[in-house]
Amino acid sequence: MHPNDLSERVKSLSESATLLMTRKSRELKDAGYDIINLSIGEPDFNTPECIKKAAIEAINKNITHYPPVAGINELRKAVAAKLKRENNLDYAMNQIVISNGAKQSIANAFLCLINPGDEVLIPAPYWVSYPEMVKMAGGRPVIIPSDINQDFKVSASDIEKHITDRTKILIFSSPSNPSGSVFSKDELEAIAKVLSKKDDLYVIADEIYEHINFNGKHESIAQFDFIKDRVITINGVSKSFAMTGWRIGYSASNKILADACNTLQGQYTSGASSISQMAALKALEADPSEIEEMSIMKLQFRERRDLLLKLLADVPGVKTNVPDGAFYVFPEISWYVGKSDGVSTISNDTDLCLYLLDKAHVALVPGSAFGCENYIRFSYACSKSDIIESVKRIKEALSRLH
Repeated sequence: MHPNDLSERVKSLSESATLLMTRKSRELKDAGYDIINLSIGEPDFNTPECIKKAAIEAINKNITHYPPVAGINELRKAVAAKLKRENNLDYAMNQIVISNGAKQSIANAFLCLINPGDEVLIPAPYWVSYPEMVKMAGGRPVIIPSDINQDFKVSASDIEKHITDRTKILIFSSPSNPSGSVFSKDELEAIAKVLSKKDDLYVIADEIYEHINFNGKHESIAQFDFIKDRVITINGVSKSFAMTGWRIGYSASNKILADACNTLQGQYTSGASSISQMAALKALEADPSEIEEMSIMKLQFRERRDLLLKLLADVPGVKTNVPDGAFYVFPEISWYVGKSDGVSTISNDTDLCLYLLDKAHVALVPGSAFGCENYIRFSYACSKSDIIESVKRIKEALSRLH
């Protein structure tokens, strides 16, 4: 087969930079190198026992047949109850669609809303898959820049400047991957007021890191009644309950869009795993005492964040802010661009990540993959000892650049 035989759709897509760096680090590890992987966006905790037992019980009860495309009714009801209990959002069961991870929930929304040429506003830094999903759906990504001096948060006025007649969707995450930034209620209300001026402008709110928030209560943009009907809230169990491999995400939206997502999903994957859905049901309904390790996880992430920031403060030329959520730090590293160790010259953030993988054996992700050049993303979903050792190696490797 010749590469040109592939569709223009797939040829237009880029490999996920986070998965690329993870793959490269695994290859080096398999070759015998001691690699510390800070590129992966996955909690290093295990799924709580009560959730695993619920899955085993589902198997033993033969809950192993095709589930409804939009999800098992009990799980959809549990999601609606969760949204009311934790976010004060009112959704009926038939407005909830369970998917194979939050990534599919986002793709469903794009594919159901975007026509060729429609524009999608994407604040940068953004999760690497947003622009590629937009392109896959035939839309045009419109990037709204921000930087560390803004805590990586675009304002309502920044968004308004980019709205055109072709603008169909705004997508953002809070807490953010890769920056860890968290939007306040006032910031979200100002954004909602701007979006409400255009009747056919929708917003996809990616809230997958909701429970990894170090700065008080999580705020949802769907809380504002004047725009709620045009909000698609995305969430799942991957980050909050250390269930990345179970692949359960969900969307909450108006019923017309929920029905459309159901129809679409029915044609290309059908329902998510029945066993995983029963595990997710237990996660959402579990008594806090049964999943105490998830509260411990959040506390440990905060301790790791503080440790990483303290260590990076001693690395020359690395500028950080204080992220309020998720498990990432996104430092600015332009000081090293143009420098060389006599063999390797650092022309951009990708060069720096490859240099650190080669010389320090630490895997990171370049900021350009998230729409922000001259930044790198650290994931601190790892042990404190790995954080300490990785920064030690990085500091030594960077000291060779002049």
